Amino acid sequence: MDQTERENQNIEIRLLLEAIWLRYGYDFRNYAPAHLKRRILHHLAVSGTKNISEMQHRVIRDRPFFGALLSALSINVTDVFRDPAFYLTVRREVGPVLATWPFFKIWHAGCATGEEVYSMAILLKEEGLYEKSQIYATDFDEQALRKARQGIYPIDRINAYTSNYQRAGGRHSFADYYTARYDSILFEQSLRRQIIFADHNLVTDGVFGEMNMIVCRNVLIYFDKDLQHRVIRLFADSLVPGGFLCIGPKETLRFSECSDRFETVGEQEKIYKKRLQM
Repeated sequence: MDQTERENQNIEIRLLLEAIWLRYGYDFRNYAPAHLKRRILHHLAVSGTKNISEMQHRVIRDRPFFGALLSALSINVTDVFRDPAFYLTVRREVGPVLATWPFFKIWHAGCATGEEVYSMAILLKEEGLYEKSQIYATDFDEQALRKARQGIYPIDRINAYTSNYQRAGGRHSFADYYTARYDSILFEQSLRRQIIFADHNLVTDGVFGEMNMIVCRNVLIYFDKDLQHRVIRLFADSLVPGGFLCIGPKETLRFSECSDRFETVGEQEKIYKKRLQM
């Protein structure tokens, strides 16, 4: 592909994103361009659409086609007890602070298919904190939220799940928390009792207020700098003083305009605490 063709393709992508925003209200215009382009071109190939201009035409007129594209553009890279060192630090450094509140709220922003939400629920149960918690698990992808609500995951990942759980400081047998059914596992119903799954779009929706802890790991890396700053400000405004913000290992608050509103709890694990006073 020559330079002119690449420029034309980039124009088509911008027009596609504008069409999505105008037609459906989903705003991908400030996502990282390289990430979006990879996702769009992959969907172009698997959908049998001839080119991006035709994709734009179908998106405007065909809601099911847009639904498939929306799932392709959403960020669903997750796992049970992903990055075990993070959960180990939450147990040791964050759990004792949560225990000082009579009731606390945790927001899993961009929860995808829910594996990390159930991981947090298990951790809270083992630390004796689950009954005093309320967990809000949000995403803009309704298909991903539907899977998260079900709590059903492939059994071929069970060895990896168990290993992650153990390295995250698990206190019991991981098998205590699920039932195996054919080729899947189903997390115990008791883990869902304190979880509310809801639609929320970090790009277009507002403050999710009075949170004691926000977990949004490996989402910011898919946004451009302006959108990263905007979302971090949203998190800062949604946290109570002394509340915790947890982001991904390749993400940072260092260059954010809100960085001075936080102190570092775990540098490697990217856990921050909102300052009590400014």
